[in-house]
Parts: sequence; C-alpha cells; structure tokens
Amino acid sequence: MIELPDLVAGGLAAGTLSALALGGGLLRLRRQQTRQRAETTALRTQLDGSLRAFTAEVEHLAARRVPAAAQQVAHPHLAVPGPLQPLTVGTPLGIALENVLLTLQSEVASQRTRVDAAAQAGMRGATREIQAALYRLQDALRRLQQRYDDPELAQILFQLDHENEQSLRRAQVAAVVCGAWVGLAREESHLVDAVTGGQARLAGYQRVKVHNHLEPGTALVSHAVEPVAIIVAELLDNALRHSAPDTDVVVSLEHVHHGVCVTVDDAGLGMTRDERDRAQRLVAGDAPILLTDLGDPPRMGLAAIGRLTRQFDLGVDVSSTSPYGGVRAVLRVDSHLLSRLDPADRPPAPSAPRTTRKSVPAAAPPPSHDYGTEEAVPDAPGHHTAMGVDKDEDRDGDGLPQRRRRRTRPAAAAAVPETSAPPAPSRPARRPEEAAAALGALQSGTAAARSGAEAAPAGSARTAAHDTDHTDEGGAAR
Repeated sequence: MIELPDLVAGGLAAGTLSALALGGGLLRLRRQQTRQRAETTALRTQLDGSLRAFTAEVEHLAARRVPAAAQQVAHPHLAVPGPLQPLTVGTPLGIALENVLLTLQSEVASQRTRVDAAAQAGMRGATREIQAALYRLQDALRRLQQRYDDPELAQILFQLDHENEQSLRRAQVAAVVCGAWVGLAREESHLVDAVTGGQARLAGYQRVKVHNHLEPGTALVSHAVEPVAIIVAELLDNALRHSAPDTDVVVSLEHVHHGVCVTVDDAGLGMTRDERDRAQRLVAGDAPILLTDLGDPPRMGLAAIGRLTRQFDLGVDVSSTSPYGGVRAVLRVDSHLLSRLDPADRPPAPSAPRTTRKSVPAAAPPPSHDYGTEEAVPDAPGHHTAMGVDKDEDRDGDGLPQRRRRRTRPAAAAAVPETSAPPAPSRPARRPEEAAAALGALQSGTAAARSGAEAAPAGSARTAAHDTDHTDEGGAAR
C-alpha cells in the first residue's frame, strides 16, 4: 500500500513534468510565431519592393519605351530603351512587357499605313483633276503656236507652255508617288529624245549639257519611254537645285554590258552619308513609300523614282560622288527595255544632241561620175559599196542585186556639167515660220517623248527637220 507522501510526491513530480512540457511547447510556439512574423514582415517588404519595382517598370514603359517604340515604326534607326531592371529580361514579366511593345508597334504600323493610304487616295483624285486641266491648257497653247507666226508671240507662248510643263511635271510626280499610273502611253522613241524631253520640263534646262555616246538608233520600248523621262527629269531637278546657278550639269549616255546608262553629274555640295543612304533607299523602291516619310512639305522626287524603278525594272544609283565634287546619279536601262529605230526613217528630234558614234567608219569618197540624170548618193549606214558594182545596186552574199534609193535632179540642173555648176545661192532672209520653228526647237524634244496621241507637235518637229534638209540641199552652208 502506497503511502500518502509518496503519492503526493509522485503527483508533484508529474505536475512539474507536465508544466515543463507545457512551457517548452509554449516556448516553441512563441518562437515559431516570432519566426513566422519575421517571415511575414520580410515577405511584405519584398512584396512592397516588387510592387514599387513593377510600378516603376510600368512607368518607364509608358514614359520612355512606348514612345520610342512608336517612333521606331517611322524611324527604324532609333533605339528603344530596355527595362529598368536588367534582371527582368527573359522573365515572364520581361517577356510580357516586350509583347506589349511588339503589339503596339504592329498596331501603329497598321494604322499608319491605313491613314497614309487614305491620304494617297485623296491626293490621287486631286492630281487627276489637275493633270486633266493642265493637259487641256497644253493643247490650247499648242493650237495657238500652230495658228500664229509672229515671233514675239511665239516666244511668249513658248514660255507659257514651259511653265505649264513644269506644273504638269509636279502633278505627275505627286500622282506617281500616290500609286497612280504614269498617265501616258507612247510609241517607241529614241533614248536621247526621252532624256531631252525630261530636260525640257525643268527650269534652268540651259545648264544641262548632254553628251550622247550611244549607237545611232538606240531607242526605248513604248512602256519605258515616259518612266525614263520622269526619272531623268527628277535626277536633273535635284542636280540643278543643289548646285550653284553658274555651274553646269553634265549628262552622259553610254552603252554598258547589260544595256545603257544615263549618268548625271553635278557640282553641288554633295550629301552626307546618312542623306546618301536615305536617298539610295528611296530610289531603290524596296520599302513601301508613305507620304509622312517625305517631310513637310513632302519632297517627292526620289520617292517617285523609287516607284518607277520597282514598276518598270529600272535601276538608279545615287551613292557615288561626281568628279566635280557633287553627286553622281546613274540610271541603268537594261537590254530588255531597249529597242532600235532606223535613224533614216525616224530621226531623233532636231534639238537632241547628235551621237558621237557612227554606224560604220567613213569610207573614202568614190570617183566622180556624171550619169546625166542621177546624182550619186552616199551609202546608207551599215552598207558598203564595192568597186565595180553599180552605184544604184549592191550585191548581198548570194550575189543578188539589192536596189538602192536614188535621188533625181531636175533636168535643167542635169544639163549643166558639175564643173560649171553655179555657186550656191546665199541663204534667204528668215521667214516668221522659221523663227517660230527655231523657238520651238527645245519644245520639239518634249513633243517627241510625249503621247502618241499628241502627233501634232511631233509632226511639227519633223516638218522643221524636213525643211532644214531641203534648205541644205538648196546650197545653204551648215
């Protein structure tokens, strides 16, 4: 039987142990709560820091990155700033922010293209009406030029027609930049006529010096005539505007391996590297052209060149420096856009510079013969007259005679021996018609490159050339 003191002692011991166990548990719980409180505080501090960092990142996105990304759509060379915290790159937050910028740029580009397309459509409609009015004015001026022979009036009409031509060129360039067709369908023309036709559309055309080194008869196919004339006019316009008024702009027409090159050299200040790169991008025509990219007011010349080079498979390079310190612009016309015209049947315009090349080397003059009713005629280009063969016939490789054209002289002239021919009469006084034709010499270059429908000006140029030929045959000195 257990004694009461022992029982009390055992209870006290058990109570003490229980109290100690309870105290230890309470102590552990308090420590755990303290640790949890510290962790909660740390997490709250971290959350507050993350929230502040995220807020700063969003503010940086809105204030710096979004405007830069929107500007980069129009100016690709601009850089978009990165995030404030480089550690966010590659994280879900960083990826989400980059997606925001990409989506923004895509939408800005889409809206920008849509607005620009609407602006171009409106400008196309306006330029169409302006072009129609200018063409009507041009026809009226041509009719007046053909009706009146007064030299002073002819000069005034020529000046008015030239001013109208410049306005028509500006309207045509604006229409081309806005996606319109060139507006004129032409027949095959000599390449030199297309170049001088573009020259005649400019103020200060007198400063342009054209050197023609092409083979006689080098021509353009019909659908390339007007684009080449527009491109040459814009290249010459840039050269004239950016060079001193007392300097010349030199144009050279040369054959190259794959076609023909028209080289324009000016003596201006040239361009910086950035300007040259931008100009080359525009004339290449690889990227879409927007009106908002052309400045205020828009400078459309290079943009029109880019449109035409892409549409008609032409090549333009403006990345070189001219020998005179300015800019060298080269227009390349490939062989598939070239044709050939017989210079005897369809000669170039009288105002066009004559080529420095000849079809065949000049042969020694044949011995003089007097047949009484026929006059010896120089051989046509590309043919040779062999000794012992009649002057009116040649024989080809098969020995077959080929009849030549011959010119007959009046019987009265034939009756007089050549040794006793009278001296050439002096040139008669200039008639009003000849004076008007001289004033329209430059204009005929433009008329030769115009639409086939405008046959009257071209006919006038050919009539003037025909009258000149008859004057030369009559004995007048060149």
